[in-house]
Order: sequence, then C-alpha cells, then structure tokens
Amino acid sequence: MKKAIVIMLTGAMMLAAVACGGGSGSSSTPAAPAEETQTEETEQKEETPEAEVEETTEEEVNIPEDPMTYEEYAAAEVDSEVVIEGAIQAKQAYYGEQSTASVYLQDETGGAYFLYNLPCTEKEYELMEIGKKIKVKGYKAEWSGEVEVVDAIWMFVDGEYIAEAEDVTALLGTDELIKKQNKKVVFKGVKVEPIGEDGNAAFLYNYDGSGAEGDDLYFNVSVNGQTYSFTVESYLCGPDTDVYKAVKDFKVGDVIDLEGFLYWYEGPNPHITAVLAQ
Repeated sequence: MKKAIVIMLTGAMMLAAVACGGGSGSSSTPAAPAEETQTEETEQKEETPEAEVEETTEEEVNIPEDPMTYEEYAAAEVDSEVVIEGAIQAKQAYYGEQSTASVYLQDETGGAYFLYNLPCTEKEYELMEIGKKIKVKGYKAEWSGEVEVVDAIWMFVDGEYIAEAEDVTALLGTDELIKKQNKKVVFKGVKVEPIGEDGNAAFLYNYDGSGAEGDDLYFNVSVNGQTYSFTVESYLCGPDTDVYKAVKDFKVGDVIDLEGFLYWYEGPNPHITAVLAQ
C-alpha cells in the first residue's frame, strides 16, 4: 500500500512544497517535518496488528479456475501449470523456517496427489484437518519417479472426504502399481525381511543405518518372493506415534498388514502410517 503525506506550511513559510518519496531530497528541506513524517508513519504501522495483516493476506488467495479431473492432471506435462482439488488425507510436520508443509491429497474419484512444500502459516497448518477439502494451483513436477505439485497457492473449499485405504498387495512388482501413486493403500500379509549389512536387523534408522531415534525408519518386506523397501517418514509419523514404536518391535519373519501412502522413490517406497495386524 502506498502512502503519501503532504505537509503544508502556512504564512510566510508557504514558499515551497516538499514531497518525500524515499529518494534524495532538497537540501533546504527542514528537519522538523521529516521527523514528523517518520513519527506519523511509525504510528500508522503500529496501529495495524500483525494478525490483521495476515488475515487480509489469507483472504486475498483466490483460485477462480475449475479443478482438473485426475485424468487431466495425469496427462498434463511435467512443469505445466495445474489446478486440482481434493481432501487432506495426511500432512507432514510444519517446517517453521520455510513456512511450508507437505500434504497428501485425494478425491472421491480415487485421484491422489502429493503437495510438496505447500506454503502455509502455522495457523493455516493447524486448520488443515484430515478430510478438509482444498483447491490448489501450482506446477506438476517429478523427482526420482515421485509426481508432485510444487510452487503452489491454495485455498480451503467446502466439503469433506476421508478415503478408504485400497488393497494393492497384489500389484507389488507390477507396472500397474505406479497408477496408485500417492493413494492411501494397504498391504496385507507381507513378511518382514532382514535389512542392513549384518543381515539380522528388522529395521534401520535412515536407509543406511546412520541415524538415531527420531530419524526415518527403513525396513524390508517381501511378497511372493520379491523384497521391497518401506519407510516410516519421521516428519509424517514421528517417534511418539504408534506406528513408529511398532516398527521398532518388528522381528525378522513377522507377517503383518500395513497401511500408508504410496510414495515413490526410484520405485515404490510406501510411507507407512499404521501397522494394522502383527
């Protein structure tokens, strides 16, 4: 918002008009008006609460375009602009330094999306309840096979939806699995396999065992003789969650049911959010 303050001097002093615009000024400009101007501007800034400014900013976000269908989104080129709509199914921890959060989104047709580093205030993050619908405008991107939406703006819209997890166990090892990317899914009857160099561990902190409590958990499971790497993403499910604690209790050979989101990294790398049966 641009502000202009004009100070008019009466009587004998009405010999010149002085305008201040932030650049260099006349050497004849009196010191007193400059101080008065600075004081007035400071007072006006102090009268505007931070919360009011933030609220105004949030209200100005508007996405007038109609959302794409999932088929249209899937067919869109990488780096192209996309507009999507869906309900929040999970959100990763709030990144305070960046004021962002990553979000899993899904719609009633089965379309699923991953929103990477979605800009939001801490207040907005708290309002992102599971099931709430949002509309998003951003750019389709791909990283190591994971298709996501980046550089986005967003807004809440009416409606709620919580997706049921789809059983994709039979699709492991097939070309069809990638079509379920980012969906809420379940894997049934998978077997915990050893991980790490010694061949005895049931899980590792970080993919190479270099981490500690609070880091991501990696573990291997097998289906029909094929082994796959699964993850408990600590930003999504931290060390205080039931799933994090349950994975730490795994033993090689356990047969389990797992629920999570079908993240992709050089192949399927599900982010597990629940151990359903063990």
